[in-house]
Amino acid sequence: MTPLNPRLLDTGSPPIPEIQDWGARYVGQDGLLNMCQAVPSHPPAPGMLERLARAAGDPACATYGPIMGDAALREAYVADLGALYGGRPDASEVAITAGCNQAYFVAMMALAQRGDAVLLPTPWYFNHSMTLDMLGIEPRPLPCRAEQGFVPDPEEAATLLDQRVRAIVLVTPNNPTGAIYPPEVIARFHALCRERGIWLVLDETYRDFLPPRQDRPHGLLAGDTWPENLVQLHSFSKSFAIPGHRLGALGAPAALFQELGKVMDCVQICAGRAGQAALAWGLGALSAWRAANRGEMQVRGASVRAAFSRLPGWELQSLGAYFAYVRHPFGETSAWHVAERLASEQGLMCLPGPAFAGEEAHLRIAFANVEAAGIVSMEERLRAASG
Repeated sequence: MTPLNPRLLDTGSPPIPEIQDWGARYVGQDGLLNMCQAVPSHPPAPGMLERLARAAGDPACATYGPIMGDAALREAYVADLGALYGGRPDASEVAITAGCNQAYFVAMMALAQRGDAVLLPTPWYFNHSMTLDMLGIEPRPLPCRAEQGFVPDPEEAATLLDQRVRAIVLVTPNNPTGAIYPPEVIARFHALCRERGIWLVLDETYRDFLPPRQDRPHGLLAGDTWPENLVQLHSFSKSFAIPGHRLGALGAPAALFQELGKVMDCVQICAGRAGQAALAWGLGALSAWRAANRGEMQVRGASVRAAFSRLPGWELQSLGAYFAYVRHPFGETSAWHVAERLASEQGLMCLPGPAFAGEEAHLRIAFANVEAAGIVSMEERLRAASG
């Protein structure tokens, strides 16, 4: 075979297709229960669907748009940021990307080079480490432990920094654990990065799904100017139930955008324009709809918590946003083997902890994928698997 890029060959494959292959072997009558890939179980708001259809039929949306995103959506997004965080961001400090994965890729291309290192909290989101592997950047683990609620420790992070580290990445609410980092912890990480002259990259894909009584994720964006060493990532996929339209956002100091634009132009040129047009409306018009979805995820999370309280041997160690991170009761058995058995024998698809560089004892269950009946079925299938 003609040689390929060795860095690509050395990069692990995404685990979800393998889990889906295991699920295809299930022959039970209850049907597959997909709690593997995090996907909203509800459709987009009717008004969003109408505007998506209208924009898709508009010839103007079939042309190239600005690299950093359409002006209407950038303005709507900074208004949304200002309402959430209390600050006054400017449209020159945000860009619209083709999903949060592109935003992360663009950020890593801009902030680090081959031979550098980036701190990633472990268990980590596998696409984050895969991107760094392909770029020749070391993904350096920042351990997050069950006894600390899977929240990383800034003091431990400080001991892992050297001249090669260019950034620390935080993901909150976290994927895969669901852990929600307290605002004071985020502030300490930002202070550490500022002191060491490196970047803090804050992935807030799931910030629309904070727990009750926590409406502001942190205070870093409460000022009049964007913090000089902060890059913020976001996704509209979950908040608006439009993952197929691939829309995300990146916020950073305005001075960085000339360099970010080079990467974005090479990767995508511009994000899909029909989705941008609909989202520019939705950010202002669908606040109540988004709040209702947040409430629904809280109800589902409570149902999942109650289910695990009734399952002997299973230990729910963290829960938040879309995810439950659980310890299985099968001792030294590989989590990959447990996930394979659950998918092929019980029709329950979920991801093993080692897919995220986590421990063998853990599984990630994405409860946002299913409604109340699905959570009941999850409990029944887990009980059958361990009975």
